[in-house]
Amino acid sequence: MVEGTEGTAPEHNRIPHPLDPGELSSARVYDYLLGGKDNYDVDRDMARQMLSTAPELKTLAWFTRGFMRKAVEMAADAGIRQFIDLGSGIPISPNVHEVAREIEPSAQVVYVDYDPVVVAHCEALLAGPPGISALLGDVRHPLDILDKLHDGALIDLDKPVAITLVSVLHYIMDDEDPAGIVAAIRDRLAPGSYLTITHGSSDSDPEILRILTGTKDTPAQVCFRSTPQTEAFLSGFELLEPGVVPVQQWLRPGLPDTRMVMLGAIGRKP
Repeated sequence: MVEGTEGTAPEHNRIPHPLDPGELSSARVYDYLLGGKDNYDVDRDMARQMLSTAPELKTLAWFTRGFMRKAVEMAADAGIRQFIDLGSGIPISPNVHEVAREIEPSAQVVYVDYDPVVVAHCEALLAGPPGISALLGDVRHPLDILDKLHDGALIDLDKPVAITLVSVLHYIMDDEDPAGIVAAIRDRLAPGSYLTITHGSSDSDPEILRILTGTKDTPAQVCFRSTPQTEAFLSGFELLEPGVVPVQQWLRPGLPDTRMVMLGAIGRKP
């Protein structure tokens, strides 16, 4: 269990209710920050509140998206042909399958989210071509997801897989055992598999943290963590260089720092 446990809202209060435009959704807030249109007033209000204090959050969202793209490219270049996007969120191009199939047109990709509306978007926009699927599943129950992937012949877990957990783990509270969740996933993966994570850092600007943690008892409740705590999630993986660092450092030199620090890391299972 990661240190620093805070109270967690009951699970039924943190699972999105389908088609409720009055309930805040982290997926729809992120969609707004990326310039998407699949969001409601409550999501836009929260995003605008955050941007009024930290306008660079929109840029950081794109840095994070760029890191995801780089991670998928690295996995595909390494020969991986299966991809699972856990906590995929509302589709915003470039999506995982677009990136992977630029390198390997036969890549198999499954988008997984616990929000039924998000999964419906994925099914409508992404799950048309053969080899691209959408699955309803809660990352807090990883073995259920992996069993569904196996039973549905969507992913062959006996072969290497690349998993992306982009801006997901900080929505899992300490008493929901995020380290145990990642370990359960790791133990089912074949050698050579990749795991990519991004995680909000507790070393961010205190004012930014105050704004972004104002979502307690909602599906957008967050728990930011330190660099050592984030690195601990990748126990049992070989960390690829440059390690657990702000996502900008994975992209190219000269990108600006942001007061909200989003850590990025890629691990390979030996």
